[in-house]
Amino acid sequence: MRLPDCTRLWLLAAMALLLPLAAVAAPASDADRDAAKAAVDATVDSVMAVLNDEALPIAQKRDAIEAIAYERFDFSTISKLVLARNWRRMTPAQREQFEQEFKRHLSVTYGDSLDRYGDETVEITDSRAERNGDVTVRSRILGEGDPLAVDYRLRSRNGSWYVIDVIVEGVSLLSNFRSQTQEIISAEGPDGLIQKLREKNEGREG
Repeated sequence: MRLPDCTRLWLLAAMALLLPLAAVAAPASDADRDAAKAAVDATVDSVMAVLNDEALPIAQKRDAIEAIAYERFDFSTISKLVLARNWRRMTPAQREQFEQEFKRHLSVTYGDSLDRYGDETVEITDSRAERNGDVTVRSRILGEGDPLAVDYRLRSRNGSWYVIDVIVEGVSLLSNFRSQTQEIISAEGPDGLIQKLREKNEGREG
């Protein structure tokens, strides 16, 4: 069993960026849609500025992208969504270890992706209010070949918008991670999952 390796997809996600979660009862308003879209827009500008800075070495670009991701992702919420029902079965220590390793995994994936960056540009097309208060911001990655559709699922927390999922050409990265982690937990338990993530991270960082 393998953990998903979505290097290219996560780079594209980094270029148009994601944001985190909070429970909202009512459908998002037009103002919410505008705020979520503006948040993605601003994040895209930040990421693109880093990627296009030829004076920055790869290591510094990696650090800068990591800082943006850490600011824009709610890793606690994303971890809960990835683990789904397994979250309640894990001890507080296991939850903390998983979140740390999962955060490292996404960060390392971003770093690995930087040297693959070409001349792509991001076009944010529209936004859609979801029934539970989420907002989906739609974008296209433009470069060589056909445009690539990338949707961002956002939720509001304390007045700010954060990414909870990225859907690339109709494929949810969150669902992909969830199915993979479920397989590993079913076969090897939570500790086995954490160990696989740790080994994968150490192998790529080394």
